[in-house]
Amino acid sequence: MKVLSMIQPWASLFVLREATYETRSWRTNYRGPLAIHTSKKIDKDVSNHIAIKSLLGKHGYTPENLPTGQIIAVCKLVDCLKVTENNETWAILEDGRIVSGNDYFMGNFIVGGYAWVVEDMQMLDEFIPAKGKLGLWEHVLIL
Repeated sequence: MKVLSMIQPWASLFVLREATYETRSWRTNYRGPLAIHTSKKIDKDVSNHIAIKSLLGKHGYTPENLPTGQIIAVCKLVDCLKVTENNETWAILEDGRIVSGNDYFMGNFIVGGYAWVVEDMQMLDEFIPAKGKLGLWEHVLIL
């Protein structure tokens, strides 16, 4: 299965659907099953921001108990949309959809970047330890 590594707390916020999009500077033509991996790195400054702590807290997480170095969820990557406009509090994607509110603030919607669109996010009952890699990478998952 294809796997995408993400830094915490972004990985958990994405898996918990507090963030709708994963933003990247690069696009992929891949569509299909995708596993979400948490890198060993935690962005402590972001994790300790009061709004982020509140969002994590709704789901029983704190900056201290975020999973790292593990595959925590699977989903289906359905689209990869270019950011065509950024207005500092909202952005427009190539298909015309507008991104605002928490979705905007939890992503990097730089013009020319990409918003990855997923469906059917499912957190795993048991997380799978794995060493992450840059880009999309392969891991054998038995679900």
